[in-house]
Amino acid sequence: MSRILSAVAWPYANGPRHIGHVAGFGVPSDVFSRYMRMAGHDVLMVSGTDEHGTPILVQAEQEGVSPQELADRYNRVIVEDLTQLGLSYDLFTRTTTRNHYATVQEMFRTVHKNGYMVEQSTMGAISPSTGRTLPDRYIEGTCPICGYDGARGDQCDNCGNQLDAIDLINPHSRINGEKPKFVESTHFFLDLPAFASALEAWLSTRQGWRPNVLKFSLNLIDDMRPRAMTRDIDWGIPVPLEGWEDNPNKRLYVWFDAVIGYLSASIEWARRTGDDDAWRPFWNDPQALSYYFMGKDNITFHSQIWPAELMGYDGRGDKGGTPGPYGTLQLPTEVVSSEYLNVGGQQFSSSRGVVIYVRDMLSRYQPDALRYYLSVAGPETQDVDFTWAEFKRRTNDELVAGWGNLVNRTASMIAKNFGEIPAAGERQPVDSALLATSGEAFGTVGSLLGEHRNRAAIGEAMRVVQEANRYISETEPWKLTGDRERLGTVLNTAAQAVCDANTLLAPFLPFAAQKVHETFGGTGTFAPQPRIEEVTDLDDASRSYPIITGDYSQTARFESVPVVAGTAVGKPTPVFTKLDDDVVEQEIERATKA
Repeated sequence: MSRILSAVAWPYANGPRHIGHVAGFGVPSDVFSRYMRMAGHDVLMVSGTDEHGTPILVQAEQEGVSPQELADRYNRVIVEDLTQLGLSYDLFTRTTTRNHYATVQEMFRTVHKNGYMVEQSTMGAISPSTGRTLPDRYIEGTCPICGYDGARGDQCDNCGNQLDAIDLINPHSRINGEKPKFVESTHFFLDLPAFASALEAWLSTRQGWRPNVLKFSLNLIDDMRPRAMTRDIDWGIPVPLEGWEDNPNKRLYVWFDAVIGYLSASIEWARRTGDDDAWRPFWNDPQALSYYFMGKDNITFHSQIWPAELMGYDGRGDKGGTPGPYGTLQLPTEVVSSEYLNVGGQQFSSSRGVVIYVRDMLSRYQPDALRYYLSVAGPETQDVDFTWAEFKRRTNDELVAGWGNLVNRTASMIAKNFGEIPAAGERQPVDSALLATSGEAFGTVGSLLGEHRNRAAIGEAMRVVQEANRYISETEPWKLTGDRERLGTVLNTAAQAVCDANTLLAPFLPFAAQKVHETFGGTGTFAPQPRIEEVTDLDDASRSYPIITGDYSQTARFESVPVVAGTAVGKPTPVFTKLDDDVVEQEIERATKA
């Protein structure tokens, strides 16, 4: 058994999340975490809403509310959406907790004490119309290195180079389009060059990373420069140093505090279990494994800045140093980054109206239909387009007509002819061949899931479904009513294949997995689901908020479990809902009116 930290990107709390977001961080991390729990590992899956930074300030001002009120509203919306999607967080929290503030400030103090936070002046971008600092990610222009028109103020996604906003050609604000004004300001910079050799040595040992992620990460080493970790802003975590902490206009950079959320959420989870040190085995033990899930635009923060922060805390850069009270913190085992899910050839954009919100999707369609689509056709290693036609085809042809039909007809024939799973007589080669296929799939699918190859894994699981459907067509059990022993053997074999396939598909389709389990007479929890719990801030009794948590200890094991003859099976109900023929036209019309 291994201890596994499943660290999931923090959705920004300035609006509801769209399906492009959950394609990158949500569904892949949940499939992995569910599988690892089923495989017997000790998993800690954590995340929360990211609630600091200029965009929330800007939007709150536009809506006439405080930044905290805006964050509170969308924190709840996001919590509800992710719970409905079945994402099995041990703790989904937020970055405005007092626990998070304390963790971030401790990280800063120790990194600073070890000499890796350097105070220096820089030219910062200011909005001429508001006087407010513009974050580098909200400034776009032409890359001075490769000429790409769409580079951001922190990096160019086309050539991968780190940039400063002032270096951009024709820079403009993504918030209101105006040209930023650059003024001199003093900030603390994370001394990234002091970690260059350590980061390169660490990255060179990484095994099994997606090639594009590793290549991008290694390319960052070539142009390593100090990175500002404070901002001229009044919404965020105070800088915990004398002369700084009382300054109302200086705060820690939102991306410095957001990645520390993985650690602070682990600490909050431990405190809520009643064992304050329960987080340590996931962070201090060199044998523990940690996987970070996000979209490709966040690679630099997880393969460069966060590892540098960890190294700085541990004193593993060129300047040495000693760890603080959190002890030696382990570096990521793997940064698991997905590409972009687009629609109509365009990136999802709430501001441009190119968007399909998770909430809207789940109000009309089953969560497993969305989870299936994102697993079998999602942006695992390349950008892909979401289309309603493909969503309809996948749902109707593969879930309804393939998997759902197999479950329904197998259970229906058992209910009609026996009322319970029949005993198997002597198996024929055709029976044994199907059971060999379903039994061997556990090793194949499990190996693929462990490598984050979800598309191939679900393809192998669905191959078992196809073979089982073919088996029923070939054995024609409806013609065997005069041979009860043979009929019983065929239906016992079919039931075993269905239950095997259900286990194989459970990480992807947890809602259906529970229903199929119960259809074939199973009791108890097969695929546990998350729940929303209202809690009080551990360090501020005046504040409360919703979290996502759950008890995932009772889960199916990722192995073939023999069906038990005599288990009652009643008349089934459909597992999946077939989509109407006009669903594509309806959705296109709905998008046009939005």
